[in-house]
Amino acid sequence: MKVLKFGGTSVGSAQRMKEVAKLILDGEQKIVVLSAMSGTTNSLVEISDYLYKRNPDGAIDAINALEAKYYPVVEELLSTAESKELGKTIVKERFDVLRSIASSTKPFTSFEEKVILAQGELTSTALVNAYLVEQGVKSCLLPALDFMKTDKNAEPDMNYIRTNVKKQLEEKNGYEIYITQGFICRNHYDEIDNLQRGGSDYSASIIGAAVVADEIQIWTDIDGMHNNDPRIVEGTKPVANLHFEEAAELAYFGAKILHPTCVLPAKQANIPVRLLNTMDPQAKGTLISTKCNQKSIQAVAAKDGITAIKIKSGRMLLAHGFLRKVFEIFELYKTSIDMITTSEVGVSVTIDNTKHLDEILNALRQYGTVTVDKDMVIICVVGDMDYHNIGFQAKVVNALKDIPVRMISYGGSNYNVSFLVSANDKKTALQSLSKNLF
Repeated sequence: MKVLKFGGTSVGSAQRMKEVAKLILDGEQKIVVLSAMSGTTNSLVEISDYLYKRNPDGAIDAINALEAKYYPVVEELLSTAESKELGKTIVKERFDVLRSIASSTKPFTSFEEKVILAQGELTSTALVNAYLVEQGVKSCLLPALDFMKTDKNAEPDMNYIRTNVKKQLEEKNGYEIYITQGFICRNHYDEIDNLQRGGSDYSASIIGAAVVADEIQIWTDIDGMHNNDPRIVEGTKPVANLHFEEAAELAYFGAKILHPTCVLPAKQANIPVRLLNTMDPQAKGTLISTKCNQKSIQAVAAKDGITAIKIKSGRMLLAHGFLRKVFEIFELYKTSIDMITTSEVGVSVTIDNTKHLDEILNALRQYGTVTVDKDMVIICVVGDMDYHNIGFQAKVVNALKDIPVRMISYGGSNYNVSFLVSANDKKTALQSLSKNLF
């Protein structure tokens, strides 16, 4: 069995939904994970924002406007009068849930917001399933809220998921297509919640691991993970094969096609992940697995919005516990560090979350002189970077010989060397790396 995921763009219209149906109907049994129709989640966030601001009238107007966009989709997607009536009922039921929340006199909380956000996936999956059934396909819904759950740490409860998705499949034995929702789940308290990080991609990877799928396919609007940012660099090409570690590094450091968390469940279960393009189904895409292209540089990615912090202290020299104290400050304010370099008298780190920057800087000043560089970019070069492969590191550094580099990080993994540069130098750096490496 394969698990296929299609994003919001892929189900963004009636025609796109029909195209997805063509892609999944090949006679093989599969689980299909769908996102909400493109634009829907943003509208649902807007509705929630109105309710947080105690403006139910604004919320109702936004609900009505969004609902009005769905009925033409139903008319175009479905053919028979009976199916169209079912489609309209599906839409009305979901939007009645939104209206009931907007009309409630109870205080609006994050719980109601999660319920609102879930309606997008619940609508898109029900409509696609209705279309498949109308076409005579043995298709059914596999409700994510019946098996997708997180634990008290908001991490996927794999034992629960594995047990309950298996139970659902046994109860609905004999279907060719199982349609389920990405993104949404229940939390430790059995409340409706969502996976946040990676959304539907994460769902597909978790489900794939739970059912021990033959392959997980992530269908999007680009033909695989490219060897550089196609928005900035001309002539980029999709990378045919990536190791799990390489894909995770690229995803974390800016490759938008995949969220870094999505790689982990598949990697742990050793299930290959294939990135494919719904707009060009014949393209080979990118296959992510345990296979490594030895002694080769695979791709470059860039992560924007980086802030660099340097703590310089004469007391650091031979000072036991200095780094622990520094890291505890970032832990206290739940701020992750991307890069780190050290010397005898100082340590430099980068962060991408500046929510508590002022508090962090004030706390760090008790240990030394603190300087900050904002509007920076991490350039990540990924490949077989094992230190035994002499020459690759020099080749990468040489490609940036004309770029002012603030930090270099190498040795944390065998698959990555990272550079911190000013945002003003990002374009030049990416273009130079492509010219010299590929």
